[in-house]
Amino acid sequence: MKKSLIALAVLAASGAAMAQSSVTLYGVLDTGLTYSKGEESVYGMTHVGGNVNSRLGFRGVEDLGNGLKATFNLESGLSADNGGNYMNESGLTFNRTSTIGLAGGFGEVRLGRMLTSSYLAVSRYDAFGDTGIGASRAWSNWVSETEPFAALGAYPTRASNAISYTSPNFSGFKFGGEYAFGEQQKASDSRYIGVSATYDNGPLSLGLGFDRIDGNTNNGTDFTIDQTSWQLGGGYNFGVARLLGFYKESKFKDDGVGAAGDSAKFKTFGLGVTAPVGAAGEVRASYNHYRDSDAGETLKANQLSLGYVHNLSKRTALYGTYAYLKNKNKDGDNLGLELNGAMPGAGLSDSGAQHGLQVGIRHAF
Repeated sequence: MKKSLIALAVLAASGAAMAQSSVTLYGVLDTGLTYSKGEESVYGMTHVGGNVNSRLGFRGVEDLGNGLKATFNLESGLSADNGGNYMNESGLTFNRTSTIGLAGGFGEVRLGRMLTSSYLAVSRYDAFGDTGIGASRAWSNWVSETEPFAALGAYPTRASNAISYTSPNFSGFKFGGEYAFGEQQKASDSRYIGVSATYDNGPLSLGLGFDRIDGNTNNGTDFTIDQTSWQLGGGYNFGVARLLGFYKESKFKDDGVGAAGDSAKFKTFGLGVTAPVGAAGEVRASYNHYRDSDAGETLKANQLSLGYVHNLSKRTALYGTYAYLKNKNKDGDNLGLELNGAMPGAGLSDSGAQHGLQVGIRHAF
């Protein structure tokens, strides 16, 4: 009888502990077909994602009492077309997100690798969610061999070896920031610093961000570009449509790729609109302007994108996007910007133009 009572007590205690902790498995699979036309016409299956980037993740929380919680998040990129990892890694590697932290009335502190608060504050004002062929090139880390110097800076949407802080919500206002250690001989090498401020209240939404990443000049690695960026954006939901807009400016200083002290600027502004169609559809449209100043030359480009998403359920959707990008003046090396996620090898036409068409399916779980 005593053994039975002890066993019941142990089960009750373990049940209470389990009730205070939770682990969630989640993910998204997104793939489709992409057609890119520039110098060449190239088509194939999309491996990154045309509506939402494919991923697999685990997140959990443990209630520590007195309003304090322990949190973790592990998230890996997926290529749904071949079962690989689109983030240039093999196997299941948690390089999208890998964090552990504490959350409470003070906000949340996390350690590890994560999306930066500056990126999250403003990229949400891209009508295409910074994903797919219709997305803005403002935050693109994907760079082709035909693109100019400034794009090689590869804006840091994520920070590794980072300490992150996110504030509580103060009547719609939130603040955040990260400090990422370079983990080099010199403290400032490869260091990242970023801060953000957001305001969300009813139909109005605003975001502001600042980033600084120091290239590694001390140990002679390839990445020697110092980058400073600031960005702001906003949106307003009128019910029948949501209007979006943003501006982003990045300055690059190169101490190793070209002549010492080379510098460049990459400026982008975008305008967009999303509008519901019936109970299950959404139309998206955007205009993006790019200005890339490098070594005394200035490249200008304009992009128009139009898309439609049809939700078959809360978790499954079909989508289609058409995008057109035109470089007004390719630089002296015949380089120019391409569409986000364009098929490799398509290049640009003689006039500096590129067309893109993407259709696919997305499922979240």
